[in-house]
Amino acid sequence: MFKNTMKKDAIHKRKQFKAFAVAFAVFMCGGGVSGCAGGASDPVSATQGDAARAVERDITSANNAVDFDHKLDGYAPLNKEYNFYFTYKMVHPWWDAVALGIEDAANQYQQEGVTINYEYLAPNEALADEQIRRLTDAADRGFDVIGVDVADVGRVTPVINKLIADGQKVMTFSSSDAGKEDGCHRIAYVGNTHNYEDGADLTEALCQKLSYRGKVAILVGVKEAPCHEDRARGAKDVISNYPGMEIAEVAYDEDNVEKAYELTKEILKRHSDLAGIICCNMCNPVGAARAVVEAGREDNIVIVGMDHDQEALTYLKDGVIYALGVQDCYSIGFDTVQVAVKIADGHQPGEAYPEKTEENTTIIYQDEAAIMLGILYGKME
Repeated sequence: MFKNTMKKDAIHKRKQFKAFAVAFAVFMCGGGVSGCAGGASDPVSATQGDAARAVERDITSANNAVDFDHKLDGYAPLNKEYNFYFTYKMVHPWWDAVALGIEDAANQYQQEGVTINYEYLAPNEALADEQIRRLTDAADRGFDVIGVDVADVGRVTPVINKLIADGQKVMTFSSSDAGKEDGCHRIAYVGNTHNYEDGADLTEALCQKLSYRGKVAILVGVKEAPCHEDRARGAKDVISNYPGMEIAEVAYDEDNVEKAYELTKEILKRHSDLAGIICCNMCNPVGAARAVVEAGREDNIVIVGMDHDQEALTYLKDGVIYALGVQDCYSIGFDTVQVAVKIADGHQPGEAYPEKTEENTTIIYQDEAAIMLGILYGKME
């Protein structure tokens, strides 16, 4: 049985951080510091939209971005022991956060006398061939359920369908589904069902910040990864709505910080008038921000992107990044285990669980960055 290498008390520490963050938010909004609605320093010009949005937003929304207070839903498992295999795109801190939820669910089942054995493994790089190999190998090892975060819908879907045809129980989870609309026969999905909307929402925030005028670049991530491509598609569709907005370049960084950094440096050299960067995974906001700061252009480039990397949240706090879409990775992991138990027991979607279990994404701005750092990392500077 593989157990995530993170310390088991990490979950409890994060619960303490959450309680502290609530108090911190009350302190801020109660006048402990000047203003509750301060956004990132405006690299272009202040807009009425910024002010209106800041008034409407609740500073405590960061406290609801990740739900660490999960309890098992009351379903009574039919067996006393289960064996699951979960594989995802690549070794990456994003999936470490998912693992916290998986571990907590397994521990809660253990307290009820049900043992959850699981392997949670991935390659060092997001390669469809390696994911296919892992799925094929797992099929010969007698797991009750196989779960996969799909690296490439076109290539992995036929493999999932063959496993299903051979009698395997396969689900998808995390951020990338291969759904029925893709011709995939997977049983269910747990995770982000709104990647397109996340990309669109972040891009709308960027466009508003730029007063709907400017040239932007899009850093996507892994080619054919559904979540990355869907966010990029949402971004492109929003940009197309505004005649004053222009896409300068679209680049793939393979969900790698260093590659995102190098790509951004090259883009900055080619476009002296670049006004914004839209980042579609967890790594590229960090790489983009590093390059922008190094170039001394943080005061005139708006960066938006995905997720909860500590360095990215620090850039958000400092005003280098304008907005981050934080996914509730913990809930993804926890709910994946609950759904896997029900699939193993022979239930079909619609009986004890939905075909798609939707998890939340919360857009976080500068005034909430310190709270988010406290919730996730215990950093409250």
